[in-house]
Amino acid sequence: MSDILFVAFAYLCGSISSAILVCRLAGLPDPRSQGSGNPGATNVFRFGGKKAAAMTLFGDMLKGLLPMLLANLLEPGAALLAMVGLAAFLGHLYPVFFGFRGGKGVATTFGVLCGLHWQIGVVVAMIWMLMAALFRVSSLSALTATLFAPLVVWVQTGGSLPLTIAVTLISVMLFWRHRSNIRGLLAGSEGKFGSG
Repeated sequence: MSDILFVAFAYLCGSISSAILVCRLAGLPDPRSQGSGNPGATNVFRFGGKKAAAMTLFGDMLKGLLPMLLANLLEPGAALLAMVGLAAFLGHLYPVFFGFRGGKGVATTFGVLCGLHWQIGVVVAMIWMLMAALFRVSSLSALTATLFAPLVVWVQTGGSLPLTIAVTLISVMLFWRHRSNIRGLLAGSEGKFGSG
């Protein structure tokens, strides 16, 4: 029963839209009606500035990290951790509190990975930073880091199948949510950092 409650708790945590709440508190427009329409840190930055974007980023990371850390207190098996991480991610994509219209899940995924093991978070963050430094394209950095995340999890966890499958599913869904960005990358029209 406690396992089911933890999975439900993770989904509800993921359903809290940091972008929408930050924008409401800051007196900014609903991010779903501005810019790309995505309730995430990158879109909030476009019209709300660095502070609002940083708060959104932190909130989205925290809602992936917190359920994982709390679940770890139970000394769970890999299967429960996999379900908790997947539930938090799905909550962000399909938030029950906001009409099931959520973000793309990059920051929440990073929170889940950090909660799984801090070294996984560090390696994935390093991949993101390398791509960002080389190409200065947010979506390309996120997609590349996400692409390698299942391999990093597999190596770090000693080949845990449940965790690797969960992170692979997260990666596939994240790529699907970024399909418009992928089209932009292929067309050479995807915006760079600081390009507005």
